[in-house]
Amino acid sequence: MTQYWEPGTQYNYGDVVEYEGDFYKIIQPHRSQSDWTPNITPALWGRTQAPHRQEKQEHNWQQQPQQQQQQPQQQVPQQAPSWDYGKQEQGPAPQQEEKKSWLDEHKTELEIGGGIAAGLGLLGAGFGAYKHHEHKKEEQQGFEAWANSARTRTSDFHTNGPRGPATWIYNEGKRIPQGAISTGREHDWTLYIARSWIDGALMPGKASDVFKEGAVIGYKNEEHHVARYEVLIGDMRALKWVQAGNRINVDYLGAKPVEGGYENDQTPLYIVKAYHKDAWHPGKASPKLDGKSDLTSSE
Repeated sequence: MTQYWEPGTQYNYGDVVEYEGDFYKIIQPHRSQSDWTPNITPALWGRTQAPHRQEKQEHNWQQQPQQQQQQPQQQVPQQAPSWDYGKQEQGPAPQQEEKKSWLDEHKTELEIGGGIAAGLGLLGAGFGAYKHHEHKKEEQQGFEAWANSARTRTSDFHTNGPRGPATWIYNEGKRIPQGAISTGREHDWTLYIARSWIDGALMPGKASDVFKEGAVIGYKNEEHHVARYEVLIGDMRALKWVQAGNRINVDYLGAKPVEGGYENDQTPLYIVKAYHKDAWHPGKASPKLDGKSDLTSSE
């Protein structure tokens, strides 16, 4: 009986599985993984006919010679069985040529150049590229979903006004919106508080009209220049900077912090300013991050 393909299963020669309505025959024994499904691993699985159809065809051709032997005087031509791929001449059905996989076509080369393991190494590299492509696709979809939501919030702000002392406004390019909150000056330019979507997280950063794209987001020890971001605007008469250090515990802060976003594990991030190289820079704090900074908060 054909089994449905499942991850975490050892498959060996002779195994046939069903996946998404199609049937596949094993090419290379392996232990299955969730991202190595039969439909995208031609080096591991080859598509085949449904097992019951193959058995029926073999049975028909085994029975036909016996019928001819029992009725030698009959001149009525035997009707050839029907095949999925078209009408056949009378006589034994030709064997359907099995489609060769990439591994079959390159097996000799691989054995000379390092064995089947080398082929699987190339397969792994291909999957790495495939997974990277899927990650970039998901990242772009997440970014666009955030941008659409940010534009909706900004439209609501312009229509109905602010809902609190601080509001995130969607922005593009170097022009900073009026009312943007500044943490101070660096050299001869002003730094403003920004945030943008990156790698499944909404990360705080800084904005200025001198930056290449308009905003810079620090993530994984790198500075990412972005042209589409949000800027924090507000009334500092209703906000204050509260001195804080180490990991933030909002229960003991004595004020409500301004949320700046979240890590890709959904840990909340709060807006801070920190002194670095003779200037106050926008930054982030959370229950998981150590450090010393001042926190933007409302009464």
